[in-house]
Amino acid sequence: MSISENIKRVKDSLPEGVALVAVTKTKSVDEILQAYDAGHRVFGENKIQEMVAKWDQMPKDIEWHMIGHVQRNKVKYMAAFVSLIHAVDSLKLLNEINKQAAKHDRVIDCLLQIKIAEEDSKFGINEEEAKALFISEELKTLENITIIGLMGMATFTDDQAQLSTEFVKLQTFFNAVKDTCKLQYLSMGMSADYPLALEYGSNMIRVGSAIFGARNYQNDGKGGVE
Repeated sequence: MSISENIKRVKDSLPEGVALVAVTKTKSVDEILQAYDAGHRVFGENKIQEMVAKWDQMPKDIEWHMIGHVQRNKVKYMAAFVSLIHAVDSLKLLNEINKQAAKHDRVIDCLLQIKIAEEDSKFGINEEEAKALFISEELKTLENITIIGLMGMATFTDDQAQLSTEFVKLQTFFNAVKDTCKLQYLSMGMSADYPLALEYGSNMIRVGSAIFGARNYQNDGKGGVE
């Protein structure tokens, strides 16, 4: 199937109200434009350098999401245009996002990352740390950021029972805090597991390979602004 056909297939499979972030890491501008020409406008990158380069080359009505782990000293490179930062895992990072957003007279939306996977490589904070952050006095002073939801990355596994356990854990926490913390989005689920994540209340999914095909690992090197 073509990229445009894949976009339509994924969108048609989603319940009403579920946001689709098309993950474009390692993909070329020409490939992303195929999705754009099919009417999609929300794209996600996990490297700031790559996102900045694509933002510079592509139409400005695109909503760019930063979905990867963020180093505080790199926030300044995307603060002028990023729409949503997914993987926020500390008050220090929120402070830096607030600082850089203020320089551009913007309010940047963020998702708080909760660690639900067993893998040590996955980032995120636990539920108690999240609760403490939500009620902290310091958070109340940050006028240029808004936490609009929670996100989590499940363990990379085919074990559906384990995935279900991790998804329901985040769903339960989200349901417990969404009203008092005014949260809108529960973001979990990627190409391999988003149908299951939808069963557990996800209303924002991050889909790359199911739209664009396999990741171009040869173009996924480190270096520069990440």
